[in-house]
Amino acid sequence: MDFERIKPHLPWITLLALVALVGISDTNFLRPQNLISMAADIVPLFIMAMGMTFVIYIGGIDLSAQSMANMTTVIATVALASFGIGAALICIAIGAIMGAISGFVTTKLLVPSFVSTLAIGGVVFSIGQWLSGQRALYMDATLRDNAFGWMVGNTAGIPHEIFIGTVLVLAGWFLQTRTTFGRALKAIGAGEPAAAASGINVTRIKIMAFALSGGLAAIAGLLFAVKLSGGSPTIANGFLLPAIVAVLVGGTPLTGGVGGVINTMIGTLIVAVIRSSMLYFEIDATRQQMVFGIILIVAIAATIDRSKLRVVK
Repeated sequence: MDFERIKPHLPWITLLALVALVGISDTNFLRPQNLISMAADIVPLFIMAMGMTFVIYIGGIDLSAQSMANMTTVIATVALASFGIGAALICIAIGAIMGAISGFVTTKLLVPSFVSTLAIGGVVFSIGQWLSGQRALYMDATLRDNAFGWMVGNTAGIPHEIFIGTVLVLAGWFLQTRTTFGRALKAIGAGEPAAAASGINVTRIKIMAFALSGGLAAIAGLLFAVKLSGGSPTIANGFLLPAIVAVLVGGTPLTGGVGGVINTMIGTLIVAVIRSSMLYFEIDATRQQMVFGIILIVAIAATIDRSKLRVVK
């Protein structure tokens, strides 16, 4: 059978195989409440990964997402007392602006995206440290519940995080598949010179993709802050590598043009099952990062479109 025909289906086949494997090893894993809890826990990771998807979809990379989420937890905690629920709008706006700056540096100054986003990540990390005084901050419980209690409650046994993730993935899917912006993203990912020649404003679309990634990273940070009742410039550390892995194992390659947010949702579930299995098998946090590093290399090697790469440096 032709591997290229099977390749688009590998993410969900992998997910089902992993769930079956872990379920055989520990039947408690397949309990509905356990699966629901696992899905709710990885919603912030999914939101961060979904934002990165739009950048990777056009052949770029966003290494600032983790730092953006960290900074947002601090801003949300600091702004809550003065602005209430308006703190969410402030966080998302700042995330989108910083993401747009990454896109501007990449497109206008011709700085590779891995450098521009790494640099912006350093900037927002420093902002988070400065605002927090390099310490953990805590939200007033009453203020948090009044403004954001709806984010972490549950309805009919379903955590609200799952509803938030569902709304965002549907919005992302619609944006990717049913709008001119989404079609422009696909065209740029498939071949940027051809997209530019067809009249697409490549610069504007790329800046918008980076802004979207920054805004979604901010939403992930906001959810972190609400769930943990506070903020810290390091609270989301350790999420960057799994987020990139989620995008790539879901079937959106670094060369762009294929995949998308639904693929990333599947990829995030794969990451969640892998993380859960490592806990069941008592693999410590240090070795978990090693495992994700290996998976990242395998995912890149398996998904990348080599026809777009003449030289690898």
